[in-house]
Amino acid sequence: MFKGFYILVLGSVLVGIGINLYFVPHHFLDGGMIGIGLIFHYWFGFKPGLTIILLSIPLYCLAFIKDRPLFYNSIHGLWLSSFMIDFFHRWKDFHILPPLLSAFIGGAFVGIGIGLMLRADSATGGTDLLAQLIGKSSGFNVGKLIFAIDSVVLLIGWSIIGLESFLYSLFAISTVGFFTTILTHHKDSDGYSFH
Repeated sequence: MFKGFYILVLGSVLVGIGINLYFVPHHFLDGGMIGIGLIFHYWFGFKPGLTIILLSIPLYCLAFIKDRPLFYNSIHGLWLSSFMIDFFHRWKDFHILPPLLSAFIGGAFVGIGIGLMLRADSATGGTDLLAQLIGKSSGFNVGKLIFAIDSVVLLIGWSIIGLESFLYSLFAISTVGFFTTILTHHKDSDGYSFH
């Protein structure tokens, strides 16, 4: 139990750092609810973590109906990761690297963070939860499902962030998907294995 909680905290911290130290300074997007939260942040100045919580409510209601253990595990991930995203926002100007390096390092942080959270049977927001529900019922790889959802969000955000940030965001999301897929590739009957 405590091991899973520590993995969840570590994953949330990595997501918060990746988003704020590497994505936000260059107006990069992530996919899923994080990306939607960032779109609302860039466009309206809303707190991304709070936006993620509010927009995830319908999908968490679905999880409550379809898979209560996943709901209970994931609700902690939603709250923790959203808190870390808003907590680390004050550090957004702390370390600015060139865009390409920021896209890769930020993507690695976020991908590893999400991968760890998924392995702890948790999620950062509604679309990760949706991917887990689909993955559990269909056998599709959760990392690949998240990558597909992320791509749709990125296309929606293109008009807000512009072409240059869009291209870097595409690379960042590819990096997120790569690291998430590595961490969620092997699955045993009890969930995601560390083998």
